[in-house]
Amino acid sequence: MRRVVCPGSFDPVTFGHIDIIGRAAKQYDEVVAAVLNNVNKRGLFTVPEKLDMLRESTADLGNVRVTDFDGLLVDFCRANGIETIVRSLRSVSDFDYELQIAQMNFRLSGVETVFMTANPQYSFLSSSLVREIAQHGGDVSSLVTPYVQDRLRDKYEERSRG
Repeated sequence: MRRVVCPGSFDPVTFGHIDIIGRAAKQYDEVVAAVLNNVNKRGLFTVPEKLDMLRESTADLGNVRVTDFDGLLVDFCRANGIETIVRSLRSVSDFDYELQIAQMNFRLSGVETVFMTANPQYSFLSSSLVREIAQHGGDVSSLVTPYVQDRLRDKYEERSRG
């Protein structure tokens, strides 16, 4: 079985993430969409909320499994029999950063990294941009699923109530 991991913070999951996961799902037998539980970084959503949104957003992809992980991605890969990481490249600056990580991951474990170029429709898209737009009441309907859009609205309403 050819299994790959698509790791990320998914805070929140965007159409760009879903596009890459979906494209990987066409190429591999199983795609593990793995949410990083980064204790050093506080996101807008909790890990369980991110998992919920990611599961909802990929529900129509039968060979996608959603989970979370702590620590090094290569340790997660070893523990789950995953030999390949799929990462998205939106720009040249992404490549510089991702190449260093890919080379270190390979050095640490022999795990390969496959790069997929972002769909031009989503090349500008980032979770932080979505959060900023949503925080100010902007329309994110073309950037995230309706379910994620509702979760964003609920989260910012909850924060505004204190």
